[in-house]
Amino acid sequence: MTDPSRGPAPAPATTRDVGFASLLTRERWIEIARIVGVGIVVLLYRSGLVPLPVLFAAVAVGLYPLVKTGVLDLIHERKIGTEIFVTIATVIAMIGGEYVAGAILMVIILIAEFIADLNTERARASIKALIGSVPETAHVRRADGRDVEVPIAEVKPGDVVLVRAGEKIPVDGVVRDGNASVNQAPITGESVPQDKTPGSPVFAGTVVDLGALDIETQKIGGDTMFSRIVALVETAEEQQAPVQKLADRVAGWLIPVVLVFLIAVYVATRDLRMIITLLIFTSPAELGLATPLVVIAAIARSAREGILLKGGIFLEQLAKIDVVAFDKTGTLTLGKPEVVGIDRFDSSTSEEDLLRAAAAAERRSSHPLAEAVLARAHASGIDVAEPAQFEVVRGRGVRVQLDGKTVLAGNEAFLSESGVAMPKHDEPLGESAVYVSAGGRALGRLRLADRVRPGAQDTIRQLKATGVRRVVMLTGDNAAIAKRIGGELGVDEIHADLLPDAKVEIVKRLRGGGHRVAMVGDGINDAPALAAADVGIAMGVAGTQAALEAADVALMTDHLDRLVMARAIAAKAYRTIKENLIVGVGVVHVLGIIAALMRWIGPVQAAIIHLGPDILVFVNSVKLVRTRIRLPAATTPA
Repeated sequence: MTDPSRGPAPAPATTRDVGFASLLTRERWIEIARIVGVGIVVLLYRSGLVPLPVLFAAVAVGLYPLVKTGVLDLIHERKIGTEIFVTIATVIAMIGGEYVAGAILMVIILIAEFIADLNTERARASIKALIGSVPETAHVRRADGRDVEVPIAEVKPGDVVLVRAGEKIPVDGVVRDGNASVNQAPITGESVPQDKTPGSPVFAGTVVDLGALDIETQKIGGDTMFSRIVALVETAEEQQAPVQKLADRVAGWLIPVVLVFLIAVYVATRDLRMIITLLIFTSPAELGLATPLVVIAAIARSAREGILLKGGIFLEQLAKIDVVAFDKTGTLTLGKPEVVGIDRFDSSTSEEDLLRAAAAAERRSSHPLAEAVLARAHASGIDVAEPAQFEVVRGRGVRVQLDGKTVLAGNEAFLSESGVAMPKHDEPLGESAVYVSAGGRALGRLRLADRVRPGAQDTIRQLKATGVRRVVMLTGDNAAIAKRIGGELGVDEIHADLLPDAKVEIVKRLRGGGHRVAMVGDGINDAPALAAADVGIAMGVAGTQAALEAADVALMTDHLDRLVMARAIAAKAYRTIKENLIVGVGVVHVLGIIAALMRWIGPVQAAIIHLGPDILVFVNSVKLVRTRIRLPAATTPA
């Protein structure tokens, strides 16, 4: 047994918000020292306190990291980057006698790059923090009853791990003993702790808020769900969005064009000071940062919300979808039939008697409808009797002996074929039915249906509020059931009686009609349709390796509001990218180039102005990590 008397351990520190101070490594302090040192030398030179050679030496020290990065980019990636641009501008300024302007330009660019790197690391911080979130040791109960603290690497599947209140769970496993409230936010993004009892699955990296658990280990280390999530998120950072690829291509051909333009301007004006100013405003620095920083921030934010984006490409596609296709069973519905109505055919038979007979008949059956009947009986407090005999009639129902009578439970045809006279009754539309008889007399029927998932209707309304034009339901169920569920949810288009191949064809047809389609399913049975869509979204995949790998976007919980959140994050990220490109890159640089050509500003003013869009892009991008994402209201349509 778990011993709660050991008392709660100190609560672990949160890893969600990482301050800038924690990112100031030794290398960062060296960068700060370089920037401050060069800045001081520039001020002293301008005041006449140090000679020109000292300024040249300071500029050389400042240019070193820029030259190093620029040369490496040129060698390995065959591209001329911002660093080469700044180096050329600084060198030309020094040659042309604009010593202070060249030095100030270099310092400002160093500051801008430092801010960029720091913000990029902060955007990744929630991902990096996850890596260190699993404890390095675990309390293991040995066969002799001793509790031993061992390194996590020594824990093996089958070992019983003890976790107290306030401690993080170090393994994936199943609760063997104990009761606890567990915060699963690192895995599912759920803010409300989940109650865990014997038999409940638990995941490494989650936190026991209250109580204590004995956990039988199933997976450790890199095999845990936590480790797979971290690996997937880190890989996602490397997957470029289409707009990012476009920005890289634009930067690739823009730099040679700019160089030709500058040569032409110099030939026409012989104004070296103007060329230096133009060099500052034609630098493609923000073009290279406008997208990747947003993508990293969006992926990190999504991971915090229990949403796994497999890459920037899916982020952009998710923002642009206009059709969402849902699988029905297990996605829009709970995937488990429930008794939704009881109809008596004999006034002398009470609902309780009817339910008692049905439950006794279905007691030994493994059919999903049987499980629903037994669940209703137990919920009603009925003691279910053990039948004397049990016979399954395939495709029809079950036959048992109970209290000396033959009890039948199954479809209507089964009872009729067995000689039971059926009274007139309406057929249940969109529902399944279990008919019950005892001693040759029809007692009544239980109507069963798969219930709509809580929040599904609001989710569909919210999706439409975000610009989704059509919501489609794809299901293998019969048309009557599909029509009932679809009508209740307000689905625009319903396709029933589908095999997996047919779902794929419908998705392809929607895409062929010019739509951008997202397919939402359970990630396993719907894998072909998920792969055929522009974005495949698997929901409720926590603990399921196949489902986690099957989709482009994985929702770690069964709450459909995560789908709306994913769409909202994607839309905000895409809007932020456009803001960065239009305002941070386009407007400021165009106006700066015009001002330089008109000789309204010089190199020093240009360098100072250039810092503005840099900071704007950085701040606008990283705010996605912490800013509140507003979801659209699920208003009832008029």
